[in-house]
Amino acid sequence: MDITKRYRGGTIVTEIIMVVLGILFLVPFYFLFVNSVKSFGELLTSAAALPKSLEWGNYSRAFDITNFPTALWNSVLITVVSNVLLVVICAMAAYYMVRNNSRFNRFLFVVFVAAMVVPFQSIMIPLVKVTSTLGLMDSIPGLIVCYLGFGVPMSVFLFHGFVKSIPLEIEEAATVDGSNAYGVFYRVVFPLMKPMLVTVFILNTLWIWNDYLLPSLILQSGELRTIPIATFAFFGQYTKQWDLALPALVMGILPIIVFFLFMQRYIIEGITAGAVKG
Repeated sequence: MDITKRYRGGTIVTEIIMVVLGILFLVPFYFLFVNSVKSFGELLTSAAALPKSLEWGNYSRAFDITNFPTALWNSVLITVVSNVLLVVICAMAAYYMVRNNSRFNRFLFVVFVAAMVVPFQSIMIPLVKVTSTLGLMDSIPGLIVCYLGFGVPMSVFLFHGFVKSIPLEIEEAATVDGSNAYGVFYRVVFPLMKPMLVTVFILNTLWIWNDYLLPSLILQSGELRTIPIATFAFFGQYTKQWDLALPALVMGILPIIVFFLFMQRYIIEGITAGAVKG
């Protein structure tokens, strides 16, 4: 009985702490949504208060100024294509390195892990020079190629840990049944990697969708702007149009919030499975 009481008391305290932390994390979203329907003057004078009148016109003006449909399409195209390529390429690479545990593959994996700690700011200038030389500047395919280069290390690292948890006997049984190496991977291993596939897709989506620095370096034309770049148009050197920038931010984060809430249950499952060491 005492153990039950202590457990219940500890559970209540834990739940209270979690609720408080949840509220604290939601405070920025409160300021974002509430101030997005205020006039510019009211926003500056009473940012924390509820709006006196709802200025829904802020959303229509921000929608037109940012050319939101084009920016949304560019963001979706870049995110989806980059993710599909990263998932397929990195899954195959990680599978090959695990199942062919040679000295070269172990060295290659160390190189991938080491690349994860290289600061992006340290290679910005060489990146611009290389992409310009290759004719990849100011193009969506060029930006996708850059995302592949920067996204491969972490994706390979996650897939590498997950493949170790897949029993080798399953692949041997498929080989006995007559499957070749590609058949074993795509028909047996790849479906078993679903939790990690979804996890890598989610993590890379959150990164690519919200990224500002890399698209700002590669994309220069107005019709190629992604949502973060389009939103930055409201922040000038001398003026900041918060009454329009906040609605643009809301419209930009709503798709990714819906996507994350729909897919988040796969994150813990995938990372936990990838942490198993074979």
